[in-house]
Amino acid sequence: MKISADEIASVIQQEIAQYESEIDVSEVGTVLEVGDGIARVHGLTNVAAGEMVEFPGGIIGLAFNLEENSVGVIILGDYLKINEGDQVKALGTLLSVPVGDAVVGRVLDPLGNPLDGKGPVNSSETRPVEIIAPGVAERMPVHEPMQTGIKAVDAMTPIGRGQRELVIGDRKTGKTAIAIDAIINQKGSGVKCFYVAVGQKDSSVAGVIKVLEENGAMDYTTVIVSGASAPAPMQYIAPYAGTAMAEHFMWNKGHCLVVYDDLSKQAVAYRELSLLMRRPPGREAYPGDVFYCHSRLLERSSKLSDELGGGSITSLPIIETLEGEVSAYIPTNVISITDGQIYLQPDLFFAGVRPAMNAGISVSRVGGAAQVKAMKNVAGSLRLDLAAFRELEAFAQLGTDLDPATQARLDRGYRMVELLKQPQYKPLNVVDQIMVIYAGTNGFIDNVPVNEVERWESEFLDFIHGKRKDVWDNLDANKNNGDAMKKADNETTKLVREALEEFNQSFKA
Repeated sequence: MKISADEIASVIQQEIAQYESEIDVSEVGTVLEVGDGIARVHGLTNVAAGEMVEFPGGIIGLAFNLEENSVGVIILGDYLKINEGDQVKALGTLLSVPVGDAVVGRVLDPLGNPLDGKGPVNSSETRPVEIIAPGVAERMPVHEPMQTGIKAVDAMTPIGRGQRELVIGDRKTGKTAIAIDAIINQKGSGVKCFYVAVGQKDSSVAGVIKVLEENGAMDYTTVIVSGASAPAPMQYIAPYAGTAMAEHFMWNKGHCLVVYDDLSKQAVAYRELSLLMRRPPGREAYPGDVFYCHSRLLERSSKLSDELGGGSITSLPIIETLEGEVSAYIPTNVISITDGQIYLQPDLFFAGVRPAMNAGISVSRVGGAAQVKAMKNVAGSLRLDLAAFRELEAFAQLGTDLDPATQARLDRGYRMVELLKQPQYKPLNVVDQIMVIYAGTNGFIDNVPVNEVERWESEFLDFIHGKRKDVWDNLDANKNNGDAMKKADNETTKLVREALEEFNQSFKA
């Protein structure tokens, strides 16, 4: 019986193929040095940038620097457990986090591990932490409002779904408070919220979570925590992880609000990693690509086109300035990436104007297209009036005698400033906001003493909700009508004016 050489060769080839599939072929390297959250690894010649690698004990790292003779790896975990000479295995996959309904209402670390003691995150789906943002053709213009519930913001710097509005100011000027109010105001709107805390004190984050729980906002909010005590690599990837979780809902026709608190700390963490990796320092010692670090993050916030389901991610990045230095490197970078900014001024804050928004520097570059029509009609001149009032106020401090018309403008300005003040964690419905601002800009509170304006507002809203609910319902139904609150002879405007006159007759200062 003859056996041909071809048959023998084919049998051997089959055996080799099966043998190869049975052995675990993975690329392995050796740790050369480790410390400060980074490791240098020899070997891993085929590893890709951003690929996950595994250290002994299941600690995950991320290939960060690809050099000629070694790979710089950032360690996402406790680097003190890794020793020189340890073996490192390339996993061949990109870093991913769990997504879906399982993450809603949870407090997680940037890798999706629970920090709230409520057991594991039972999610079958994951998404890569880094993806390329949707292109221009996949988007549509911003046209739906994202109400924050804050009078000053919704009137003067409106935010639309899919917009990126920067909240900027010195420390302790109420930046986080604006973001938390915006999250609380999404109650019942179906918007999923993500609060990403980067480099914050754990006690501050615990306080935020407590406020969200007390206001029933944790039911639709996910908190991603990478506190001040977390290693720099975790602080660096936290905003990307939060965005990946939000993207799952955006691509499934949902709407999300993401708060990054704050990106200054993320930039500092990225600078630390880059300097440890010996990347050349640039301005203020930040690496040259720190702009790209923020732009590729914020570009992922978008309003998808109808063909892709029309989902959206709205983001509120927070940047902390030093001594009001808006023209520093990181603030100017993020201002140029975002679609507007809310600038909070320390001297306004300490004077008791809260939110301490500077109406002159704060802008919204796209949100006006999404603003409720009635609000647009009411608040159109508000920003200019306030800016003019601030100038008049400075002039009046010189002690000169003012003519009656100027004095009247000053008096109304003082009342408008009082009217735009708002207590923390008390967001207002947009219909309430429209009525109150209409009253202020049309002289209905000119005779109310300045120190009584706050009481006038709360009693007026009680009166509307209690005795004149018909006026509220009418305005709610017609708030997107272009003529509502624009002309005095409009039916809705007439009803609101009647209600204001009726209330003012009974209001005792």
